Amino acid sequence: MSYQNILLAQNEAIATITINRPNKLNALNKATLEELHEAVVDAESNSSIRVIILTGNGDKAFVAGADISEFSNYDVAQGADLARKGQDMVFDAIQNLKTPVIAAVNGFALGGGLELAMACHFRVASTNARMGLPEVSLGLIPGYGGTQRLGQIVGRGKAMEMIMSASMITADEALKYNLVNYVVAQEELLVFCEKLAGKICRNSATAIAAAITAVNANYEAGVNGFETEIEQFGYCFGTPDFVEGTTAFLEKRKPNFK
Repeated sequence: MSYQNILLAQNEAIATITINRPNKLNALNKATLEELHEAVVDAESNSSIRVIILTGNGDKAFVAGADISEFSNYDVAQGADLARKGQDMVFDAIQNLKTPVIAAVNGFALGGGLELAMACHFRVASTNARMGLPEVSLGLIPGYGGTQRLGQIVGRGKAMEMIMSASMITADEALKYNLVNYVVAQEELLVFCEKLAGKICRNSATAIAAAITAVNANYEAGVNGFETEIEQFGYCFGTPDFVEGTTAFLEKRKPNFK
């Protein structure tokens, strides 16, 4: 498929999806969200892709937020529909993807941009990254899962402060609050993420998918995460990767997962 707002690249088992609206600081509009949906669904269905890296084009922004010009005249019903469709189509879809997604946060990650990064399975930031949820300064609240995921990651009190103050935090502060896993120099960001992705690629894709399902279950209302873990653990015993992994261990060799 041909895209207008994102770039796709694949290097062996690692796919990189780059949001490509640098003149708009990679702000999310409807077209970009639709293309992101298509790209992650295609990557998920491609058995040669084991890890996805999500980043923004340029050296200023990962994603500076949503494209406000598209919804400034919306009414109540349209606003709710905007949030619902965005969450279902992109943000929840990424969180529940069975292929691991690493956010390479290269600059501003504000509003929908931070929400997009938080939907990824974990985050690496460049030293110049700045993150925040400024929606209340526009008379809004985060609508793409930000009120839920931020508290899950940094804790309720810090999430309340960040949302209500609409202030940005630095990459080092994000690391302190566990919002990102690592902070590296901008010129090293993608290389660092690719090395992390390479480590993931050496392991069982079916086991990683099961682990994502089990970890996510802990954050779903009404779901018993321990029971989900038991189910996924049992499922792994019926996979070729279990046979290969245990056989390789007993034979004192590295596994060759297909």
